[in-house]
Amino acid sequence: MALGSDFRRLWLAYAASEAGTGIGFGAIPLVAILVLDAPAWQVSMLATVSGLAAAAIAVPAGPWVEFRHKRPVMVGADLVRAFALLSVPLALWLEVLGYGQLIAVATVQTTAAIVFAAAGGAHLKALVPAADRPAAMGRMEATFWTAYSAGPPLGGALTSWVGVTWTIAVDALSFLLSAAGVRRLRSPEPPPPVRAPTGDRWTEIAAGWRYVFAHRDLRAMFLNAQLFGSGIMASSPLLAVLMLDELSFPAWQYGLAWGLPCLGGVLGALTLAPLTRRYGQRRVLLVFGVWRAVWLCALAVTPAGLPGLILVVVVEFFALYGTGVFNPAFAAYRLEQTEDRYLARVISAWSISSRVCQPIGIALGGVLAALTDVRTALAFCGVAVLASCLLLPWRPAPVTIPAHPPQ
Repeated sequence: MALGSDFRRLWLAYAASEAGTGIGFGAIPLVAILVLDAPAWQVSMLATVSGLAAAAIAVPAGPWVEFRHKRPVMVGADLVRAFALLSVPLALWLEVLGYGQLIAVATVQTTAAIVFAAAGGAHLKALVPAADRPAAMGRMEATFWTAYSAGPPLGGALTSWVGVTWTIAVDALSFLLSAAGVRRLRSPEPPPPVRAPTGDRWTEIAAGWRYVFAHRDLRAMFLNAQLFGSGIMASSPLLAVLMLDELSFPAWQYGLAWGLPCLGGVLGALTLAPLTRRYGQRRVLLVFGVWRAVWLCALAVTPAGLPGLILVVVVEFFALYGTGVFNPAFAAYRLEQTEDRYLARVISAWSISSRVCQPIGIALGGVLAALTDVRTALAFCGVAVLASCLLLPWRPAPVTIPAHPPQ
């Protein structure tokens, strides 16, 4: 299906940045471990502190993005990420790198990612007609899972051969390529929404959340996403402890258990368009919203050895297949259900909420594991993820667009 030359340029820009991010996956924590000899708690705090700090900084970003042209915002976010990353090898060369700089870089990276997602999501709606959005979103999702399937092994090899600073440099270069790709978009950008002359700043900031909660289906999807994402993120370190510590899997098998299932995400994304054409958007959202959630509980009974490795790969593969279908289907649905003048703020509110809820989920999972054991904590994560199915919009909303929340 032809999605247009500008979508192709945007997709190539996205592919470049995701490839770099996949290759640079875990590079900042590696610098903390290998260069700064940081203790485990500091390494763990990198993601938590930077995620929460970025969420706080990005709260006013929704209106700021909403009422501006989106392409300059996207280019600026890419350049900020590139230069933040390049500051790490520069500081190493000058022998002034410290733990505080790593937190700052991780915070800038996360904040810029929220801003880019808000601007990019809003702009994509203008580039792709509604009928083609499942295919477009599926292509983006397939690119994401491909990058995270192949990128970390390539990044690990690059780090082993030439050092972690070169891995970070590759990640930075990918954002420069992404910025160049966005600059190559040729079609005129639609004018941004006009800010209300009497708009109150805090009302504008809260408008994204207010819009979501005024729309019954979006509200259900939002609550589903926060519970599902928190449970999944909480399970990740628990599974690492179970496999690497308690069951003594070698590191290469753990890496295999991460990389192979990502192919399920690729497959799911590629099958979204035909599934949507055959069964319709709503049925796809409901079926695969459940599909992606039913597998996690099985990880709590992972045995040692080859049977355990096979169980983890199969469970994760099927879960990521469902995620690969659901995520782009939902992204297309959110574009359709959100008015253009609220879209950047809705996407920003969604991202910020996830950045707050997921670290909280990780912390609660760790506390539960300390009070009980890792398998029990994993089982609770699986139950929480399964419970997220109850929050799917099982009843069709009586109206498509909610009453306008205040600007």
